[in-house]
Amino acid sequence: MTEFAIETEGLTKVFRNRWSGKELRAVDDISIRVRSGMTFGLLGPNGAGKTTFVKMLLSCAHPTAGVAKVFGQDSRIPGARQPIGYLPENHRFPTYLTGWGMLDFYGSLSGMDEATRKRRIPELLELVGLDERAHNLRLGKYSKGMLQRVGLAQALMHSPKLLVLDEPSDGVDPVGRKHIRDVLQNLKETGVTVFLNSHLLQEVELFCHDVAIIQKGRLALAGSVASLTGGSGFRVEAANVPELVEKDLRQRAKTCERTEDLLRLSFNTREEANLAVDLLRAAGSEIESFSRTRSTLEEVFMSTVK
Repeated sequence: MTEFAIETEGLTKVFRNRWSGKELRAVDDISIRVRSGMTFGLLGPNGAGKTTFVKMLLSCAHPTAGVAKVFGQDSRIPGARQPIGYLPENHRFPTYLTGWGMLDFYGSLSGMDEATRKRRIPELLELVGLDERAHNLRLGKYSKGMLQRVGLAQALMHSPKLLVLDEPSDGVDPVGRKHIRDVLQNLKETGVTVFLNSHLLQEVELFCHDVAIIQKGRLALAGSVASLTGGSGFRVEAANVPELVEKDLRQRAKTCERTEDLLRLSFNTREEANLAVDLLRAAGSEIESFSRTRSTLEEVFMSTVK
């Protein structure tokens, strides 16, 4: 298998207004690599260019400049897109079809023979958590969560090597999100590459190994979740803190929170935290804990897009 499932080099998309001549650089010189078998999250605020990027990756839109490759092949080549399973954000499946009928239809479009489709469909419906009552229910009667589940089954129908999922947990309850995450984790362990576009930063943090953040069409930040969120500061918790000492520490700390029994302080550096401990001990306060803290992906995201 090729080392990289996705490679983009200088990928750019410029939209031009034919009347005014004004240009909008929806995607601007983005170069990323997603290793085969990896879980990758694409993040960015609304209008950042994420959907346009995905459309160029799938050759639904042609780049103004640059190239997108899937498993080493230019994604504009039809054969290069064959190993991709795709779940769009605002999918519109025919509502008159049943869950079974829809999967049968999309399976046939993927070139699967009838015998393979009949074997694969019940396996997938069970995998995504749709019971037998949903098999012959028209999609027009499905809830939003059920539509997301059957949409995921559609993306998996032809056993793809690369899954491109746009907001797969949209409209799904917490139990359903955990179930979908478990399904994707099992796929990852079999070597499937999962490329996830989502606004649910907590879900991305729990599932993805690597992330990229796009802001105003450009790549703002990229790396592993562990490296981006790790080692952000230090926390000190203390009891019986005199008022004057607390006032001094509030001016030194990054954050300060008072509960009934404890004063919780956070600092950017180890030196600042150690100085706070010295001041607290000198005042006769009791140190309850001293720990290193991690940023959440949401904090990293917000600091990046500001």
